[in-house]
Amino acid sequence: MGGGTGASSSEEPWPVRVVSQKIGAWVARLGWVWVDGQVAQISRRPGASTVFLTLRDPSAELSLTVTTNRDVLDSGAPELREGARIVVHAKPEFYAARGTLSLRADEIRQVGLGELLARLEKLKKLLAAEGLFDRARKRRPPFLPQRVGLITGRASAAERDVLTNARRRWPAVEFRTVNVAVQGSGAVPQIIDALKVLDSDPSIDVIILARGGGGIEDLLPFSDEALCRAVFACRTPVVSAIGHETDAPLVDYVADVRASTPTDAAKRVVPDLAEEIRLINQARHRLHRAVHNLVDRETHRIDALRSRPVLARPQVMVEQRAADLAALRQRAERNLRHRLAAADDDLRHTLARLRALSPAATLDRGYAIVQRADGHVVRAADEVAKGDALRVRLADGDLAVTVTGS
Repeated sequence: MGGGTGASSSEEPWPVRVVSQKIGAWVARLGWVWVDGQVAQISRRPGASTVFLTLRDPSAELSLTVTTNRDVLDSGAPELREGARIVVHAKPEFYAARGTLSLRADEIRQVGLGELLARLEKLKKLLAAEGLFDRARKRRPPFLPQRVGLITGRASAAERDVLTNARRRWPAVEFRTVNVAVQGSGAVPQIIDALKVLDSDPSIDVIILARGGGGIEDLLPFSDEALCRAVFACRTPVVSAIGHETDAPLVDYVADVRASTPTDAAKRVVPDLAEEIRLINQARHRLHRAVHNLVDRETHRIDALRSRPVLARPQVMVEQRAADLAALRQRAERNLRHRLAAADDDLRHTLARLRALSPAATLDRGYAIVQRADGHVVRAADEVAKGDALRVRLADGDLAVTVTGS
């Protein structure tokens, strides 16, 4: 077997044993370490002093074999069962012949309830500080989801409660259910994978994460950091319905909606058809009553308008205006006659004065007007000379005369 494809032709490939030896030497330099994990399997062979454990990471599909002495196990965790959380003091060992990695433990401690709660409280503070519990980022599920995603245990009471109550409330609701392990070492990876599948489905409007009640150890997967971050990263609103109302795994704080029970989750994601019909009927009744009241009010207003004299006998207004107009016309005619009579009198008086002061009136009294040929009125005798032709205007006619002497 040769080295990588990127190696040049001048480099000599390493034999497998050399690679294994180098890996083993590097692992040996790690020394003793403390390892935290969940017991997936315990193998105690009768009469054998060695006990084999399979230790699994709670948040990933990864496990390691742990070998230890029976006395170490009995002194540190005598009642150890599969699914328990433990901490082991172990030295990593690489077996070159098989190419496998394992742990050799000289101390095993079962994680107690108090220590678990302390760890959860520390993780809770960390996630809260990072904003995973922030109410401002929580989304409200749609009023009537097109399709609901459900993550729960197979044939579990939680699944039955969610489906039964949701369909009782809204018979047309559609579900896409993904069954996963809800406790044990494989629960977290399965739940995270199910979240990714449902979150990538465009037809899913809301995701319900449901599990029935259990002890603190049973609900530990729902306080896992990786699961909390996966819920936080979901684009689809997530409803957490884990355990009973008194249970509060960390995923409850991260989810957009926290339901006290799976039944409560069904009530929160779909409306109650009977209640909605009741509300619609109630709204229709209020609308009918409002319209009826409006029609009655407008009818009374129209009746009141019709009862007024101006509408009861509309000709009265015309007759009154006609009388007013006739009176105005009479006043105008009288005023005009008075003005014309006064103007006529003034005109006669003015005419009389004009006639009295006019030259014609003077001529009528026997006077005459003497004018030269150029029309100039002669006012003195020295204004003419002997032989001048003059014109004498009388009251009735003119005379042409010639000056014969002064």
